[in-house]
Amino acid sequence: MAEAQIVGWAHSRFGKSEAASTLELMAEVVPPALAHAGLGAADVDAIFVGVFNNGFSAQDFQASLVAMGTPDLAHTPATRLENACATGSAAIHAALDFIGAGRGRVALVVGAEKMTAVPTAETGDILLGASYRTEEAGVEGGFAGLFGRLAAHYFQRHGDRSDELAAIAAKNHRNGAANPYAHMQRDVGYAFCRDVSERNPLVAPPLRRTDCSLVSDGAAALVLADAEIAADLPRAVAFRGRRQANDILALSRRDPIVFEGARRAWSQALGDAGLTLDDLDLVETHDCFTIAELIEYEAMGLAAPGEGHRVVREGWTERGGRLPVNLSGGLKSKGHPIGATGVSMHVMAAMQLCDEAGAMQLPGASLAGVFNMGGAAVANYVSILERMR
Repeated sequence: MAEAQIVGWAHSRFGKSEAASTLELMAEVVPPALAHAGLGAADVDAIFVGVFNNGFSAQDFQASLVAMGTPDLAHTPATRLENACATGSAAIHAALDFIGAGRGRVALVVGAEKMTAVPTAETGDILLGASYRTEEAGVEGGFAGLFGRLAAHYFQRHGDRSDELAAIAAKNHRNGAANPYAHMQRDVGYAFCRDVSERNPLVAPPLRRTDCSLVSDGAAALVLADAEIAADLPRAVAFRGRRQANDILALSRRDPIVFEGARRAWSQALGDAGLTLDDLDLVETHDCFTIAELIEYEAMGLAAPGEGHRVVREGWTERGGRLPVNLSGGLKSKGHPIGATGVSMHVMAAMQLCDEAGAMQLPGASLAGVFNMGGAAVANYVSILERMR
């Protein structure tokens, strides 16, 4: 059976939200997503919710909160997924599997997180739940500390790439300035990202503040429908390929700067799609930290291991480059509300393919790749999206 297709979406502004909880955040995006698809609550056969939580809120049982905010969905089956920072993509895959198995024809996917209501130190500890605490709980600086270690290891093996990381940050901030949904809509410039200063201190050496994604609140929603229903709706984006590949959680038990799970997910998804990376018009990739985006260039096949700096220096991932990456501003500028991120990335790619991306629009885009990962490249999801209509 053909994969379900994206037929509608909605996206909240990411940042520090006045919404009290994920209930209100999800209520912001569910009705607009259904309206965008041209469908009603009665058409939805199942709801798949992505919320990490892990202590951001005492209120759990997050799947039940969708109907609290949208009562017309009160009797629709709802299930919550969690897979660290890939929680949103896990929810999308579950919805695709649901429709693909013939259990329903329309699914609603909602991703959300309310992160800013807890103190910064507590946020760091909550996020370390996506690491192997037995060995990594004591890392100073939380997840930034973990990726700081990855960056230091990468620099030791391949040379100091601080300037290239700054260029990645500057690119994503420049792109994010055109994204009305982004947490930070400001082009801060390369020099600011490169230089350590009072406003841009080292957070987890060698990573600076500008190398780290933002702690954000937000929500995003997708409506998926089978091909027959999608054929009668205003827009449709197909999953030409999609794969998940995992890797070992403990960084001590693998090469931490070779994202092997990511490489496998990319290779398999492109193979399923019958495409190569050169066929894609754009990619949305998981830049939780700039070092992650650099290594992901190598994992997706843009460069050989240790050669990601060439991608940056030659401008391949800029708007006018060989393969524009993170035209939305990425997690670096758009923000990273954990459960919402994977859904948001798919929304941003679908907007591009349907010529609905506004100032972010890349003219003529028809094929896009999305890479979303949980933990330090532990749960890796790749989607190859194609505009059908």
